[in-house]
Amino acid sequence: MSTLFNLVVVVQVLSALIIIGLVLLQHGKGADMGAAFGSGASGSLFGATGSSNFMSKSTGVAAAIFFSATLGLSYMSTNRSTTVGGGVMDKVTKPVPVTGAAAIPGTTAPAPAPVTAPAASTPAGQIPK
Repeated sequence: MSTLFNLVVVVQVLSALIIIGLVLLQHGKGADMGAAFGSGASGSLFGATGSSNFMSKSTGVAAAIFFSATLGLSYMSTNRSTTVGGGVMDKVTKPVPVTGAAAIPGTTAPAPAPVTAPAASTPAGQIPK
């Protein structure tokens, strides 16, 4: 299963790089003004009647491969067994024992002493020197 997982990761990375390259090589929508006057008909895959050229069709195929590889990776990662390793909390076998009065049933721990603020050394409104 690990070999198939690695193979799908490689396919996904390669398809992502191919998509990046094809998108960067394509002309923008502003370049289509010349095609309206007849000069862009030679770049079409199926002649003047084709609605998209070879680059945009190749980008679509690479995108389909990328999305299918992504779906395959998500399926494989959710169904992957965790027999090799687990989380940190999987290794905890016994709880931490409680000590003191709270450990004896029927007794209560003494209340903590109240915290008091230290007395002010200067009267209110004066700045200490």
